[in-house]
Amino acid sequence: MNMFAVPQEDFTMFIDHIRIFAKAGNGGHGVVSFRREKYVPRGGPDGGDGGNGGDVILKVSPHTDNLRQYHYDPKMIADGGNNGAGGRKTGRGGKPFIALVPPGTVVYRTPATHVQEAVEMERSEEGIDMEPIADLTDTDQEFVLCAGGKGGKGNWHFKTPTNRAPTEHTLGTDGEFGIFYLELRRIADVGLVGFPNAGKSTLIGKLSHAHPKVASYPFTTLQPVVGVAEFDGFKRCTIADIPGLIEGAHLNRGLGHEFLRHITRCQMLLFVIDMAGTDGRDPVDDLEVLRMEIKEYDEELARFPWLVVANKMDSDVAEENLKNFRRRFPKVETIPISAELELGLDALRAVLCERVAKKVTV
Repeated sequence: MNMFAVPQEDFTMFIDHIRIFAKAGNGGHGVVSFRREKYVPRGGPDGGDGGNGGDVILKVSPHTDNLRQYHYDPKMIADGGNNGAGGRKTGRGGKPFIALVPPGTVVYRTPATHVQEAVEMERSEEGIDMEPIADLTDTDQEFVLCAGGKGGKGNWHFKTPTNRAPTEHTLGTDGEFGIFYLELRRIADVGLVGFPNAGKSTLIGKLSHAHPKVASYPFTTLQPVVGVAEFDGFKRCTIADIPGLIEGAHLNRGLGHEFLRHITRCQMLLFVIDMAGTDGRDPVDDLEVLRMEIKEYDEELARFPWLVVANKMDSDVAEENLKNFRRRFPKVETIPISAELELGLDALRAVLCERVAKKVTV
């Protein structure tokens, strides 16, 4: 498989992880030159220095929300520096390659030392150990992924009282290069966790200004959606709607890892449970499975603050199911709602405002 081949896919697709090849520019060479002008017969050495190579720089931009642009061209290559010239002229420095990435991008360095080695690698299936080298979360934050090479010195640097016509000079150094893995982890205050068709998309649409696709069949949401919920007192919080999990998500079943990574930065998890028991599901079993999946994926994540949102309370069987649920989990904080009819949302908003909302600073 050619890792740099362009796949035939929709340009609107959401890409949240990508392997890229990065190469900084090489430094230009210093040169050997002697000043030769009329009436200056012994002008001496005047070879100029080479220019520095351009860096490869990752810059956090709030105007991009995924890594799609690098899916079609996974190469970041900066320009090299120009060689020096006579007259002590320094070569022009190479133009840096500035790659815009969304907030929440984690950068890993792979052990590959050349492109062909990276082509033969598969990320997790072969247990590749990758080193995290940067966690880019702040707007306009910059990280030098590969540093450009240094320009070489011209021969005028080597002039001494005993060596007035040096021919020594140095070559520019090579720019850094490597194979890197970029992984996006959405930054949100609250993460919605639940099985497909539990009503998460409807809920985030009612709580925020997000407009995710909503339908009465599973897996409507195929990519994380982040919305902003606003409260009185100029407070707000961000809420991430994670695509529905299935049993075995921690083993990457149903693309579990693709989704679970996006809630590792949340301050609170909301487990959205379908109290109507749609498709014959048991709300008690649903919570037990979801909690287990979270713990198996990341024990630290399982210790995050959490509560249960008992959705679809407008159903005829929901009240009885909620009683059974509370008997099974008497200590679990549970907020009954109907996202579709907007019932109980004020109580949920009050909890979010008190626990995770931040005052907006202008």
